[in-house]
Amino acid sequence: MLGEEASKEALSALRKEMGLDRPLYVRYLLWLNHVARGDFGRSVRDGRPVLDTLLLKLPVTIELAVTSLLVAWVIAIPAGVVAAWKQRTALDYAATTVALAGISIPNFWLGIMMIYLFAVNLRLLPPSGYIEPWIDLTRSLKLMVMPSIVLGAALAALVMRLLRSSMLEVLGTDYIRTARAKGLGDAVVLIRHAMKNAMIPVVTVMGLQLSGLLGGAVITETIFAVPGLGRLTVDSILTRDYPMVQGVVLFAALAVVATNLIVDLTYAVLDPRIRLGAHTE
Repeated sequence: MLGEEASKEALSALRKEMGLDRPLYVRYLLWLNHVARGDFGRSVRDGRPVLDTLLLKLPVTIELAVTSLLVAWVIAIPAGVVAAWKQRTALDYAATTVALAGISIPNFWLGIMMIYLFAVNLRLLPPSGYIEPWIDLTRSLKLMVMPSIVLGAALAALVMRLLRSSMLEVLGTDYIRTARAKGLGDAVVLIRHAMKNAMIPVVTVMGLQLSGLLGGAVITETIFAVPGLGRLTVDSILTRDYPMVQGVVLFAALAVVATNLIVDLTYAVLDPRIRLGAHTE
């Protein structure tokens, strides 16, 4: 911060100003006290309040997380249901193979290949960058297509396999056999009876993945130059901006806690037995 030619007096004054002359536990307690009052400190790099920067980057990461989840849902839910319903058929084997490929392909490689194909060769999409949706919605969506697919593909593969195994377990239960014996159609059995129970483990995985996305998709945001929390984390680490790194890590932890709470509340919506459990005990 002061340069290589800084004097000892200047170094000592800066250390005192930043509180680095105090014991570690004292600095930690002071930091917690400031955080409780909404003061996350100031960035070493530009001197801006850390909280202001986090709030500026957060909408970008939320947009990327939401579009990635939409991509995952659109791919995984139909594929998982069909693979379970048509078990040991060509559709099942094809869906399982695609899911295995989606889990195996690294994000950085898929991102580079998509840029090379769709931006460099076909010129269908912009290679990288970000623009706010309220400024230019069309271009904003185009810029989000590739990073959303990169993140959504791996998540879709995981969710599809989990949903398939969960659906197979549900389809083998007595109440599903009873529903079929009553003459209900395949669509009714799948959607009204099997899907809600099969979605419980899927919601758990989705919640964990969403908290990770809100904490910052570091590799993907770096490849596509998306100025979200992931890119902010990388830049802060490279510039040794410790207050900013602390702020990002704290926000990621809070995102995990909040997402887990939402997932727990969703369980009660999907399965009324969970909601009634507290009253029957």
